[in-house]
Amino acid sequence: MKYNTTFLHKPIEDKTIAWFESSNEYLVLENTTADILKRLSKGISVKDIAAALSKKLDVPVGKAIDFILDLEKKIYAPKSTKKTSFVNDYRDIEKPNNFEFTKYYKLNNLVFKVAFSSEYELYLVHPKFAHLEVKNPQNIAHEFIVFLNNKYVFFYVDKNFIGAWSKKEIHFFQGKFSMELIQKIHQKKENEWMGVFHASAVSNQEKTILFLGDSGNGKSTSLALLQANGFTCLADDFVPIDTKNIHVYSFPASISIKKNSIETLLSLYPELENTAEYHFKRLNKIVRYLKPNNTNFNAHLPCNDLVFIKYQKESDLQVGKISKIEAFQELVPDSWLSPLKENAEKFLEWFDQINCYQITYSNNKKMIDTVSKIFKNDL
Repeated sequence: MKYNTTFLHKPIEDKTIAWFESSNEYLVLENTTADILKRLSKGISVKDIAAALSKKLDVPVGKAIDFILDLEKKIYAPKSTKKTSFVNDYRDIEKPNNFEFTKYYKLNNLVFKVAFSSEYELYLVHPKFAHLEVKNPQNIAHEFIVFLNNKYVFFYVDKNFIGAWSKKEIHFFQGKFSMELIQKIHQKKENEWMGVFHASAVSNQEKTILFLGDSGNGKSTSLALLQANGFTCLADDFVPIDTKNIHVYSFPASISIKKNSIETLLSLYPELENTAEYHFKRLNKIVRYLKPNNTNFNAHLPCNDLVFIKYQKESDLQVGKISKIEAFQELVPDSWLSPLKENAEKFLEWFDQINCYQITYSNNKKMIDTVSKIFKNDL
C-alpha cells in the first residue's frame, strides 16, 4: 500500500530525521526504520520489504513482517485530535462598545493601536511591549482589539477575526498575537515563516546566535549580560526565522528577567530595582521586564549556531559541541514549525548546516568570552 502523505527525510549523524506532512510531525529514526518508511512510501509491499530486512538483519521473515506492520500502525495510524470546547459562532459575538484600556505602540514608523476590554487582557500583552508605548500618535497603521467574552479571549486585527482561546489556552493567544505583530512589522505572511523558536537571539550586527535551554537555565539572563557587553538583543522567547533568507528577524518584546537573576543584573541595569514585578502562577514564576537595546525592528540576520546554555553556581566553565540529534530533540518540542512542505525542507536543510554547542558556566566573563569566540568561529 502506498501512503498518500509526503515524507521528508534527512540523514544527520548516525540517525535520520523524518517529517510527515499529514501531521507536521518530526521524528528521529534509526536509519533502518527510515529505510522501511521510504520503501512503504514508494508502495513496495510489506512482504518484499520484510524479505530484504530479514536477509539484512538475519531475523525470521515473520518477525520482520510483524515489525513493519507495527511500524505502519505507529506512524500512519490516524492521530486523535481534541475538539475545542468552544462552540459559539464568533459571528454572533458582539464586540464591546467601550474598551477600558487603549495602548499605542510604535515600531520604527508603524503605530499599532491595541484596545483591551479589561485589565486581564492588558496583563496578557502589555508588560512585554510597554517600552514601545507612545501617547496620542497620528497615523495608526494597524488596529488590534482583545476582549473577554464567555470566558474566552477574542482577538481581532484590522477588523478581521483571528481567533478565540479559553483561559487554559492563553499561551496560544499570546503566540498568535506575536505572530500577527511580526507579520505586520516585517510584511510577511504566516506561510513565509519557517518557524518560531522558544529561545533568546543575540547578535553582533553580522550574525545571530540562539540560546536555548529549559526554563530557569539562564537564557534571558545570559542575553541581558551580553547586551550589556556590546551585543544586541534581536529577540527573546519568541524568535522568528523566515523561509526566503533563513534569517532570524527582530521581535520587539522586552527581555523577561526572573526574580532570582535581579541581583546579578542590578549593577548593569539599576532600573530593574524599581521595575514592576509580574506573577505568572501557571508558569510558577515572577519576572520583571528589561528593555532590549535593539532599535531597528526591521533587522534580520543569519543564524549558524545554537547554544544550549546553563548557569550553574560554582561550576567551572564547560563548553563544547554537542550531538545535533540531541540538540534537535530539545529544539523541536518547544517550537512552532511551518506545516508547509517547502518550509519543512528548508528547516531540515538549515538544521543540517548549523553548529550546536553546550555552555555551562558560573563566571559571567568567561561565558561572554566564550560566546565572543563562537561569533568569531574561534571555538
